[in-house]
Amino acid sequence: MSSYIDLKFINEMSTRLQQFKRKSEYLYNFRCPYCGDSKKNKTKARAYFYRVKNDMFFKCHNCGEGHNLANVIKHIDQKLHDRYLLERYKSSAPSTQKPKAAFDFKPAFDSKPQKDYLSQLTKVSVLEENHPVRQYVTDRKIPEKHFDNLYLCDKFMEFVNRVKPKTFPYIKEDHPRLIIPFFDLDGKFFAFQGRAFGDEQPKYLTIKLKDSKQKIYGLERVNLQEHINIVEGPIDSLFVKNCLAMGGADMYFDRIPAKNITYIFDNEPRNKEIVNRMYDVIDKNYNLVIWPDHIQSKDVNDMVMSGMKIDEVNNLISTNTFAGLEALTKLTNYKKC
Repeated sequence: MSSYIDLKFINEMSTRLQQFKRKSEYLYNFRCPYCGDSKKNKTKARAYFYRVKNDMFFKCHNCGEGHNLANVIKHIDQKLHDRYLLERYKSSAPSTQKPKAAFDFKPAFDSKPQKDYLSQLTKVSVLEENHPVRQYVTDRKIPEKHFDNLYLCDKFMEFVNRVKPKTFPYIKEDHPRLIIPFFDLDGKFFAFQGRAFGDEQPKYLTIKLKDSKQKIYGLERVNLQEHINIVEGPIDSLFVKNCLAMGGADMYFDRIPAKNITYIFDNEPRNKEIVNRMYDVIDKNYNLVIWPDHIQSKDVNDMVMSGMKIDEVNNLISTNTFAGLEALTKLTNYKKC
């Protein structure tokens, strides 16, 4: 995911970098934007973008400057930098090579005391019945038992900067968002998704307190001894039995038998990326939900909002779960791309 975004922004900057050349898939050469490169030979280019793991970095072999990509973008164009940060924290960014998170459910030991960031926000459960945000959550048919773990953040960017300083270096117009917190197996808060109420982009923005943590929602609620369902979005997971949400990246499990896991993707038969991910799930011997033709809703939440009861949705899931050759046959008939 991060490599896709980095390459996208390198491409946008390329016209501003002198002698810019692509050497290989993850190696680019150009004249240094810091020192200007060789003063004697205007064709010499000794600056490079190169990849380490999934991230792109900068190094100049003339002046010795070295930075991550974000700092280089900031040096060249502040507005482009702001947009880059938003893209990097998107929860649903497209990917040319999807991250395959092999999650083993081992609790991570952390001796540092955790700051209580969520106490700075307002729980949806304490809002007045006629409050617009409580009404928004109610209109989405989210069960009231979850209201305690949904929050109103009046100034989203300001809150993000308190949690993760300098994420938004310049705040011109802040806005409110619904905050959906992520907890690990020990119940520790490690990330949150901010959902926009208006036209703010991106619509969903996920922030991790620790980059090493995988964006998996629902760990504190899931029963690992029972069959596990996995959906795409956190809100959808609130309607499905024993459910996790992927949080924007594919995830697979080393220590749980494939037969004990069912993947539930959004109902988008024309979305080539989703269809390819469905094929990948089948190939790894997991169970897969393939929605029947008469279902027009895009996702689980839309199904509930359209009038289906939660029990009906869960029954629909169980009766349309397939694996192996049967899943392949069903998927071939389902896809429209």
